[in-house]
Amino acid sequence: MREQGLVGHFTEMIWRPFMKSSAKSSTLLLVAIFLFAGAFVSMRSVTTNVASMTISPILSRTSHKYPQKQPEISKTPRPKIEIPLNCTDYNPTHTCPTNYPTTFNPEEDDQDRPSPSTCPEYFRWIHEDLRPWAQTGITREMVDRAKRTANFRLVIVKGKAYVERYQKSFQTRDVFTLWGILQLLRRYPGRVPDLDLMFDCVDWPVILSKAYSGPNATSPPPLFRYCGDDSSLDIVFPDWSFWGWPEINIKPWVPLLKELEEGNNRARWVDREPYAYWKGNPVVAATRQDLLKCNVSDQQEWNARVYAQDWGRETQEGYKQSNLASQCVHRYKIYIEGSAWSVSEKYILACDSVTLLVKPRYYDFFTRGLIPGQHYWPIKDDHKCKSIKFAVDWGNSHQKEAQEIGKRASEFIKNELKMEYVYDYMFHLLNEYAKLLQYKPTIPPKATELCSEAMACRARGLNKKFMKESIVKSPSDTGPCTMPSPYGPSSLFSVLRKNANSIKEIDLWEKKYWENQDKLQ
Repeated sequence: MREQGLVGHFTEMIWRPFMKSSAKSSTLLLVAIFLFAGAFVSMRSVTTNVASMTISPILSRTSHKYPQKQPEISKTPRPKIEIPLNCTDYNPTHTCPTNYPTTFNPEEDDQDRPSPSTCPEYFRWIHEDLRPWAQTGITREMVDRAKRTANFRLVIVKGKAYVERYQKSFQTRDVFTLWGILQLLRRYPGRVPDLDLMFDCVDWPVILSKAYSGPNATSPPPLFRYCGDDSSLDIVFPDWSFWGWPEINIKPWVPLLKELEEGNNRARWVDREPYAYWKGNPVVAATRQDLLKCNVSDQQEWNARVYAQDWGRETQEGYKQSNLASQCVHRYKIYIEGSAWSVSEKYILACDSVTLLVKPRYYDFFTRGLIPGQHYWPIKDDHKCKSIKFAVDWGNSHQKEAQEIGKRASEFIKNELKMEYVYDYMFHLLNEYAKLLQYKPTIPPKATELCSEAMACRARGLNKKFMKESIVKSPSDTGPCTMPSPYGPSSLFSVLRKNANSIKEIDLWEKKYWENQDKLQ
């Protein structure tokens, strides 16, 4: 059940890393108790009206900058290997090519390559997501237990992918997830270790941590999916839309990100509409239907411009009103969850507008790297309209600070969520997962080999178009980025405490703002 209030949510976040492992360390627990006791010692002073409120140091500092190693220039450039999509040979036999590179020799393949960069900070959550199995490892029996809700089983043996399908996913989620994994194998041939995993393409996490806590609890089944929350142990993986979402005409991430950057340049922030904008499907969640009440009316101006998206009609009319790159025309954009997390978050953050993020329950693989007040402005979920009005009034009276928040968010998306890092996150997550396996993966009897030809050559329409646009044509010139070290108890607590204090400060500003408004009535 969702925690009520900031303190309850924060408490859950603090204790969750220690409760995930069945073999908990008493020393870590004592450290956590000590740190938690001193978490909320002081509270910043609050100004009396929105015009005089100034952003605190935690809200105004620049985003994380990750050091880049200087590339070493090779005296004899390595010839680039092209991996063509060979439908001519595939179509008659339906047999995957045998000439894919599937081996990796570090001494030869890393020679004269540029040194890799350091991975973004959010990669550290890989260690936290795999913590439940850090002491026990992962057995075949654990993986088999994850089959109950899985859409497919993926096995990688000697650089080749094999899939056993259990049930069709909604739309083409499974198709483009598998397509993305195949592109990872093309990007880093021979580097992805042998592994065996179950993948669930449904939105909601299902591996509840409370079912696997206590002295006699069994180890949880490892199950991959697109999002998680503080009460679950599902392993978070990049979602299918990075390679395209044909059902609603959302392009693969590389060309779409370029279009979003171009859309940003069409209107300066100060020239945009000074309101908060949202457009989406309100039917999927009560919280979105509640958001519709914040629209402008004859009785009330909440500084919001909210629109319901009819995807059926939009499909019939050729997606004329849903071009994401043309929606960067408001100073503020609202992100709100649907039935669970929403893929729209990355598109909203990329817009240079201030992202007004309605308090979420779920996270995906990169959003735990976002900092409130730096990359987004937090919105209360139980008083959305009043919270949105305050945020817009604050931003319009603090335009410099507001622009900086929007710019930091779009820079985060551009630099730390570029496609190279999406693949690197996949690589490191699968690599760390494979290290935990206590058995040698083997090809299931009912599994079939999967290759790019098996998917793209038989695809039609937008499926085929997006696969061709997102295919990895040759191995990477550099290795994966260098993983940052895991969080320690104190460093993780520090991150969570700073985020919580930042949200608390903005909440206090908002409370004071409405107290002053009431006095003027």
